[in-house]
Amino acid sequence: MKLTGINQITLRVNDLRQAEDFYATILGLKLDHRVGANISYLRVNSDMLVLVKAETPGSPEARDIRVDHFGFRLSSDAEVDAAAVYLDSKGVHFVTRPAHRREGRAFFVMDPDGNLIEFYSMHETGIRKESLDIDSSSPGELASGTRKAIGDDASHTKPRRSRK
Repeated sequence: MKLTGINQITLRVNDLRQAEDFYATILGLKLDHRVGANISYLRVNSDMLVLVKAETPGSPEARDIRVDHFGFRLSSDAEVDAAAVYLDSKGVHFVTRPAHRREGRAFFVMDPDGNLIEFYSMHETGIRKESLDIDSSSPGELASGTRKAIGDDASHTKPRRSRK
């Protein structure tokens, strides 16, 4: 088997239009198409991000996180820093600020549903060995307190509707 890439990442989201706005308006992915009222396909080059309306609402502090994180590659450390400035100006929730990691310069943010997103540049020489200026924290460690804080904010939760 010789895989050639990842076809798509699919995320379950609480509010499809809010998630679409985050990924299309703020991050710049292009809306490719919608399937009914509950599925949106967004594209960046040949890669697809599929947003699916969750059948039951999730809360960042209590849900079973099935996607640890996913990342968008940028071409340089300077672009990573510029992306952080841009996302900060849009009020995006930061988990970390840009830092040198083993693979390059990176930072993490969360989308409106608490999904962890990495923006990074990759060193031309690949992953480097440990060094004093490298942040070696795992994405899960970085996000644990932040997901709880988002969940504690009542504005991120929706009341459940009765099925009666």
